[in-house]
Amino acid sequence: MPDDVFESDTNNEENFADLFESYMTEQNDIQVGDKIKGEIIAVGDKNIFINTGTKTDGVVEKNELLNEKKELECKTGDVLDLYVVSISDGEIRLSKSISGAGGDRLLYDAYKNRIPVEGRVTETCKGGFRISIMKKTAFCPISQIDTRYVENQDEYVGASFDFLISKFEERGRNIVVSRRELLKQEQEAAKKEFFKSAKAEDIVDATVNTIKPYGVFVEIVPGVEGLIHISELSWSRIGHPDEILKINDPIRAKILDINPETFKISMSAKQATSSPWETVHQQFKTGDKTDGKVTRCADFGAFVEIAPGIEGLVHVSEMSYLKRVHRAEDIVSPGDVVAVTIKEVDSINKRISLSMKDAEGDPWINIDKKYSIGKIYSGRIEKKESFGYFINLEPGIVGLLPKSKINSAPNASEIEKQKIDDIIAVKVEEIHTTNRKITLGIEGSGDDWKKFAPEHKPPSSGTLGDLGEKLQSALKSKK
Repeated sequence: MPDDVFESDTNNEENFADLFESYMTEQNDIQVGDKIKGEIIAVGDKNIFINTGTKTDGVVEKNELLNEKKELECKTGDVLDLYVVSISDGEIRLSKSISGAGGDRLLYDAYKNRIPVEGRVTETCKGGFRISIMKKTAFCPISQIDTRYVENQDEYVGASFDFLISKFEERGRNIVVSRRELLKQEQEAAKKEFFKSAKAEDIVDATVNTIKPYGVFVEIVPGVEGLIHISELSWSRIGHPDEILKINDPIRAKILDINPETFKISMSAKQATSSPWETVHQQFKTGDKTDGKVTRCADFGAFVEIAPGIEGLVHVSEMSYLKRVHRAEDIVSPGDVVAVTIKEVDSINKRISLSMKDAEGDPWINIDKKYSIGKIYSGRIEKKESFGYFINLEPGIVGLLPKSKINSAPNASEIEKQKIDDIIAVKVEEIHTTNRKITLGIEGSGDDWKKFAPEHKPPSSGTLGDLGEKLQSALKSKK
């Protein structure tokens, strides 16, 4: 046989040995318990095939990757994080957790190699929970079931989670597991990913975690919290965050500032929505009547919120037609709901002028139709002055009975004995709608004011009036 043929066979044997050694080296690069990133190369009916980076492809059961709706969310080309749960001739078995591959024999390997195992919380017990894992019962301390404080243990019962085995003794008769450590790992990964892409002005969805008097802490992704100051919670003025939010409420907010070194994030919920002042003219116009809530009072007036984030001012001069108002708090208090009329809208300066008295209605409107010159009306003595008496005819309508009219009345002395709040009969003599003034007088006979007086005495002249005359006539007819 020629030497060159012998040398060729020898070279082939050496090449095959090198290839076999290289193959075995690559196989040894992956160990049970390793976490690998693998690209999906094919999707079968029951299994999904993964490129492990070695000569041998990995296999993961398709059911493991289905979502709650039993739908497969991944596709060929996607890269997955999986655990190596077994290596056999020609196959690398992969799983999201050890339960995917099954088998009691793998629990100890999972403990040694820190592979997640899937377990179901079956019940609560002293200090924690009982967890069912591959037909074995494990214990999870209450501090290890979550990263947050557990207020209600029962909310975990019946749920399935991935756990790490932290203790494996007596051939599996004493198993202690932890979910907290896995959550921390996931949170750290999510945190790194978040801070890689997140930036100021981003609008994100979050969940309310903690409520404080100065604001709320919200969870953006697991392990990442932001603070929304109370002033940034709403366009409306609020006294405490719990007026509008509670724990676990969803909330959308804009990132105002983000610090990847300290992991501090400041946010705004109101800036995630448009300012209500941008559309104020579409909501309100001069003359509109609406209801609003008094938010605060000042000496010069009261601020009233007529829509979320839209506050207007009711000046003290616009509070009542019925009486002169010196302080807003004499009429309203924060929290009161009042009717107001829009007097002026200034969207540029974000100001709205409001009127409470216009919303109630001006009692002087059509006053000349309600009161006729020369007719007698009853009124209440509101105030006595040296120049005359102020007589309240109805809320907001006060007339003056001049002293000269009282002095010229036949029964002036009896009129002067009347007190504040006593009822008196007066005659309307003049109405000045422009100046909002009514001049009053006394009927010449003096009988008219007496029939409205609280203490009615028969007149000294001996006349009995209409009622007396009727009684006298009835008595005469009986005789």
